[in-house]
Amino acid sequence: MSSTCARLQRILALGVAAPALALSACGGGDEARAPEAGADPPVGGETAAPWFEELAAERGLDFEHASGADGRFLMPEIMTTGAALFDADGDGDLDAYLVQAGGVDTPREDRPGNELFLNRGDGHFEPAPAGHGADDRGYGMGVATGDYDGDGDVDLYVSNLTRNALLRNDGTGRFEDVTEAANANVPAWSASAAFLDVDGDGDLDLFVSNYIEWSTDGEKVCLSPQKARTYCSPKSYDRPARDTLLLNRGDGTFEDASEALGLDAAFGNGLGVVCADFDLDGEPEIFVANDGNPNQYWDRAEDGQLVDGALRLGCAVDTQGRSKAGMGVAAADVDGDGDEDLLVVNLTGESDSFYRNDAGQFVDRTPAVGLAVVSRRRTRFGVALRDFDLDGTLDLYHANGRVTGPPRAKEGDPFAEENVLLRGLESGRFEEVQPRGGVKSPLEATSRAAAFGDVDGDGDVDALIHNRDGRAHLLVNRAPAADARWAVLDVVDGNGAPALGAAVLVTIDGATRRFEVRTADSYCAASSPRIHVALPGGAKLDEVEVHRADAASTVVRDLAAGEVHRIVIER
Repeated sequence: MSSTCARLQRILALGVAAPALALSACGGGDEARAPEAGADPPVGGETAAPWFEELAAERGLDFEHASGADGRFLMPEIMTTGAALFDADGDGDLDAYLVQAGGVDTPREDRPGNELFLNRGDGHFEPAPAGHGADDRGYGMGVATGDYDGDGDVDLYVSNLTRNALLRNDGTGRFEDVTEAANANVPAWSASAAFLDVDGDGDLDLFVSNYIEWSTDGEKVCLSPQKARTYCSPKSYDRPARDTLLLNRGDGTFEDASEALGLDAAFGNGLGVVCADFDLDGEPEIFVANDGNPNQYWDRAEDGQLVDGALRLGCAVDTQGRSKAGMGVAAADVDGDGDEDLLVVNLTGESDSFYRNDAGQFVDRTPAVGLAVVSRRRTRFGVALRDFDLDGTLDLYHANGRVTGPPRAKEGDPFAEENVLLRGLESGRFEEVQPRGGVKSPLEATSRAAAFGDVDGDGDVDALIHNRDGRAHLLVNRAPAADARWAVLDVVDGNGAPALGAAVLVTIDGATRRFEVRTADSYCAASSPRIHVALPGGAKLDEVEVHRADAASTVVRDLAAGEVHRIVIER
């Protein structure tokens, strides 16, 4: 691999602005200098206009999750839920997929199935017709989306407690379970998963994070500080699992290459997964947030082996050398220097971990971005870095819910917490938005998976929140000002499927920002792959340049505001 400075030079060669903050690693600027506290205006109080309106019931998302909890405190019960926003039927809008659970040891045929809701085109949903085939009945954990068979439509991979499920889409929103035929099962307690082209051959492989080796027979009895029975920590078992990499053979089947490619080198309690070209070498890396163990950063070496570089590169542990309870994860170019930064969310009492990326070398800058205190107050699972208010800076959403009971008795769901919304400020810091969670009335739930995308076609990003043992929430975005300008980039391959892994360089008024096309981030969720670009203050979208390793570069100019632009990249 080339040096950090050499990689920064490649960013500059692509025309991406690299501020002094990024160049400090090459001797320019003061790398340790944080923005001054209080330099930004406050973000409103309790009377401020809410950023979101919760409309799940009104919009037809009639779904209630059931963990099957029956007083035995079986650990999978506290971790379950999964959600996706994706185009199931090829009509151009986002449909919703919500993963069910049921009893851990309930027979598969007696569990409730996962549910698919089709978007009518205006942000209202209706249940998919009977026989849609996506109603997998495993004890559900998460879902990934991608076109694994190259036919142009988006397929589903559902991660479960035991048998995972690969659901092939026929293009009309009807699915077939092809798990065994495709050799896609992972017989483990799986969590988040991601489709990516790890070997650069043009088709999508599949990475699956696995949590712990667990069985009902081996369940332990764990007590809270108040001596009440509660769910155990993964440290109670000390049985971390190895993650799984399934290589696509190109014929609709997969080969388990986990051991052959080196994943035996590091085990962890894998939960969140995100894939990106963090070091700008043209190939994707895989970041895994581990619960109570060091995180992993899998990078492909010249011989094709995957090497865990997390400790060497600065994203395995926090600045104190501690492993945190890594759950959800997000990646985005927060500081505008041309590479993807990392955010890992953790347990109550532990702050988020914000790893600023300098072309593949990470530094824990959590206090500098204002997250050291505010993030510690709740247990975070789903997470997103998105520009919800279209002001040109990325905002932060936390989907929260406890994993052990509260220190004091409370009515209702003892694991429920309010979610939190933080606005991104021009200084690079985040500040909590009031009212809490960006909603008018408090929404307390045990939130887990959170998926993000524009469900109603108005150009801004909405949120689908999956709540354990509760009803799903659909947060419709009301944040952008009436005169907010935007453009949406729908980057697809020659078959019409999302071009996962593509790097998208967007030049606005002469300044270039870098995005990547992805669906896998957050926690056990799949979000829309479309890229939302804010054009504040009348800014002009000058040019979009798209790069992917298996395709020629594509350049598009003169893109109008207020439209969705479909950009096709050909191999």
